[in-house]
Amino acid sequence: MEAFRLNTPITFIIFNRPETTKIVFEEIRRAKPARLLIIADGPRESKPGEREKCEQTRAIVENIDWECEVLRNYANVNMGCKNRVSSGLDWVFDNVEESIILEDDCVPDPSFFRYCQELLAKYRNDERVMVISGDNMLFENNNQEHSYYFSKYIHIWGWASWRRAWKLYDVKIRFWPDIKEKKLLTDIVDKSNLPEWENNFDLVYANKFDTWDYQWVLIIWMQSGLSIVPSKNLISNIGFSENATHTFGESIYAIMKTETLDFPLIHPPYMIRNVKNDKIEDLNIFRDSKYSWLGSWAPRLRNTKITIKKLLGMIYYER
Repeated sequence: MEAFRLNTPITFIIFNRPETTKIVFEEIRRAKPARLLIIADGPRESKPGEREKCEQTRAIVENIDWECEVLRNYANVNMGCKNRVSSGLDWVFDNVEESIILEDDCVPDPSFFRYCQELLAKYRNDERVMVISGDNMLFENNNQEHSYYFSKYIHIWGWASWRRAWKLYDVKIRFWPDIKEKKLLTDIVDKSNLPEWENNFDLVYANKFDTWDYQWVLIIWMQSGLSIVPSKNLISNIGFSENATHTFGESIYAIMKTETLDFPLIHPPYMIRNVKNDKIEDLNIFRDSKYSWLGSWAPRLRNTKITIKKLLGMIYYER
């Protein structure tokens, strides 16, 4: 790692949390990317003190003491999670062919950057791979022979992708009614979870769910795309709080321990989805209360139809 040089552009998505932003930015500063793209949402006038928090957060990312090209995409008014992140990532991939993407509450292990850079290069022209994820949520079920495996699940608490993949993105998922009518999810989603996935896609399509990441998941599924998941967890989410939109209450996924990935990477010999690991996620994250964070969300979800909300790793704005 001492000889490693980060040449891949980093995208940093910030909003109104100077405390977590400072911690994540320190890891970016240590990595010293040659190019940094920063996306920021604007304050909500209905939230007293939020303008000051946004200004404090933006001031943190001005502290760039290494040679770096910086591009900024700052909103003057609040756009919301769905429109700010989706439009920001459109802007990113208009400017660069590929990028590592971090949220303002996702702290990476230093090896995360090299892992992403090497795999972005290796799979640059392989359209089967659409996302490189930084999270591993298997816990005691994690027993990997190689440095990473292929999955249907997209974890985005620290991820990377290419313009070639993002160009397929549609924030409005205009194709969802056709997918639902033809029952195209039945061979992708575990049948016990299918009603909840369909319900959430219905809400996104109806513009009743302020998020951008369910769209990304659906698009990748409809392209039979693969996600890469590391053999060790490389990201720790420090954004769980009572003030957060999605990550509140107690959860085993809060502040997960990170490990350092060994190099050189040991590549899987075959590009086959690890069905066993995906089934573990089906069972543990979506059905088994021992692993699910739904229990801690119950009081906040009483008056909403949204019940699956999380493994995807959305941008956790303090709403």
